[in-house]
Amino acid sequence: MSMTQDDMKRAVAQAAIAHVPNDCIVGVGTGSTANFFIDELARIKHKLQGAVASSEASARRLQGHGIEVISLNDAGTLPVYVDGADEITRHLHMVKGGGGALTREKIVAAASKKFVCVCDASKLVDVLGKFPLPVEVIPMARSYVARELVKLGGQPRLREGFTTDNGNIILDVHGLSIMNPVELETMLNNIAGVVTNGLFARRAADVLLLGSPDGVQTLVV
Repeated sequence: MSMTQDDMKRAVAQAAIAHVPNDCIVGVGTGSTANFFIDELARIKHKLQGAVASSEASARRLQGHGIEVISLNDAGTLPVYVDGADEITRHLHMVKGGGGALTREKIVAAASKKFVCVCDASKLVDVLGKFPLPVEVIPMARSYVARELVKLGGQPRLREGFTTDNGNIILDVHGLSIMNPVELETMLNNIAGVVTNGLFARRAADVLLLGSPDGVQTLVV
């Protein structure tokens, strides 16, 4: 019986539970694979103090399972953050933000000692950039930021009808081949009006749990 993409996502979500210490507050990401992880957390909720969610959607799913959602300000440093990626390299640099939660994801990742990325094998790439790079922007800066992104060789498109949990817009940047993600991440964040961008390279993942038809592979750098 061949494994579906959902089977692979479920397998990596189950594998990620081994990285969650007992009696901790766990950081939880956003998206389809993170949702499988939240469902797995429900099985061990009696061993958790609670969770910090990177989006309103994840918070609702956690609460639906009876897991207490704690604000990051109250939680302090987290032992582990588990989230998916839209693209990831073997250096564990990622593009994230397909679901639009990149800013809160980046904040929770920064506040966590260990970042465990969970995704299926289709997300592993040699070079980032085929997936359009999300950039969260203050609305009044939209056209200025778009012009700056064009100067960098990108083709920005407004994500229509979408507002982030922070009340901002997203420009999805097409046509980038990201050879130096750390440098580009810094450069983009220095554009006035950019809240943050979907490159997770300065704070890369520490562990990648990659779902494949042969099972779950673990990659560390």
